[in-house]
Amino acid sequence: MHILVTGACGFLGRRLIEALLARGQLAGTSGEATPVSQIVATDIFPEPAGLPADERVFYQAGDICDPEFVARLFAAKPGSVFHLAALVSGGAEQDFDAGMKANLTGTIHLLEAARQTGVSPRFVFTSSIATYGGDLPEVVSDEHQVTPESSYGVQKAIGELLVNDYTRKGFINGRSFRLPIIAIRPGGANSAASSWASAIIREPLSGVEYTSPVAADDRGFLLSPLKVIEGLIVGHDAPDEAWGRNRSVMMAGLSCTAKDLVDALQRVAGARVAERVRWQPDPFVRKIITTWPTQFTLDKASRIGLEADASIDNIVTQYMAEHSMEMS
Repeated sequence: MHILVTGACGFLGRRLIEALLARGQLAGTSGEATPVSQIVATDIFPEPAGLPADERVFYQAGDICDPEFVARLFAAKPGSVFHLAALVSGGAEQDFDAGMKANLTGTIHLLEAARQTGVSPRFVFTSSIATYGGDLPEVVSDEHQVTPESSYGVQKAIGELLVNDYTRKGFINGRSFRLPIIAIRPGGANSAASSWASAIIREPLSGVEYTSPVAADDRGFLLSPLKVIEGLIVGHDAPDEAWGRNRSVMMAGLSCTAKDLVDALQRVAGARVAERVRWQPDPFVRKIITTWPTQFTLDKASRIGLEADASIDNIVTQYMAEHSMEMS
């Protein structure tokens, strides 16, 4: 089975490829388990960054906004596509043209190339909690209409609609995942408005003081990288009946405040570590993240088989274990 992964050099892209290789098989276009024979990994970087050294992985550098490059990616007619490439929330809000190009034009090129293969590949599209906005109920249901309040959210919402329509026409077998805030990510902060949820744990654990751009009582909806990758694979393999006609789902997650994260940090790593957090709310960041909902019914996520983490403490503990950090 041939698989295409965009955004392959990103944090989630690398982890997804590792998980696919370890699993060794994936549901094919017929729904039957099929051995993974080749993964074409693509990103804009000239050299692959941290990809697994495995004979099944082939790296192709290029820009998905170039339709000719995308056509070459689909020459082998992949049976599955995992579209993770994106310009994240803060970056897309600050640079409208770049956001439209990366998040919409690139997605359209991939969908069109998938259509031209004639094999109706399973097409996993990573959308976002940023598709929500406007007047929201206290608990958001699966049927709630998305009304995003950021350019990134709009671009992702349009992508979801396209995935639905291409699926309706039989061009692809689409599955759109609205990702919660992903925490804890390693490395430095990126332009995502949600990057505070990782940094507020990661930086103090590294011995660095961190100034939070959100208020202590600002709330987020979080999921660990481990559960995201598990969910993308489970949702990819789930039968069509579990998805229904609307091929979008809000992934499972945990609702918590910024202070809840710091409290978990204190319980797991100790008071001295938690005391490294300072508070200096940034209006730009808060204007984006406070439009995102934090409570969901998650009936569809449960039906598909998507799971949340056991607790915030568990997310912190998992990160520290992965990075060989001592707990208090």
